Amino acid sequence: MPGRALPALIVSETERHELEQLVKRPSTPQQLALRGKIILRASEGESQGQIARELAIGEQMSRCWRRRWQALQASELPVAERLADAPRAGAPATFTLEQITQLYALACAPPEQYGRPLSHWTPRELADELVKQGIVESISGRHVGRLLAEAELKPHQSRYWLHPPRTQTLPGKLKTSARSTNRPPSALDVER
Repeated sequence: MPGRALPALIVSETERHELEQLVKRPSTPQQLALRGKIILRASEGESQGQIARELAIGEQMSRCWRRRWQALQASELPVAERLADAPRAGAPATFTLEQITQLYALACAPPEQYGRPLSHWTPRELADELVKQGIVESISGRHVGRLLAEAELKPHQSRYWLHPPRTQTLPGKLKTSARSTNRPPSALDVER
């Protein structure tokens, strides 16, 4: 038995324009574009079944995004944020940003500075040093490796610095050469 037809979603002109732009933009993630198409079709009065068939999705998905749009419509959230995934449930972060930053600083420093007879840090050695210094209560070497990989830090491959090296002043001859290239175009034309 078919269900009763749902009324068309109410979408303002500015929201419709933003949705159309979001759907057409090639850089939009496909899941957001699909959700935008669902809302646009629902605003035109199409049924859940029609939307599901035309977009090759389940009716449940169409129904879910229709409900979410209606629930968030009263909020002043931008269109893209209304179509974004809802926050996921789960445990809060185990380590603070300050602790992670201290890990990065430690990874960028030479191991000899901390009394370790190593040529470079390993994730296990970094984890031991973090616990030894009291930065964290416990952390595995594997998790240290993941945190370093997320930050694209590779202390085993190269040396890093926390502060860039001091810039050297240019010798007098180079300053003169740099000044001569900064002359106005009319002065360059006269020399040729």
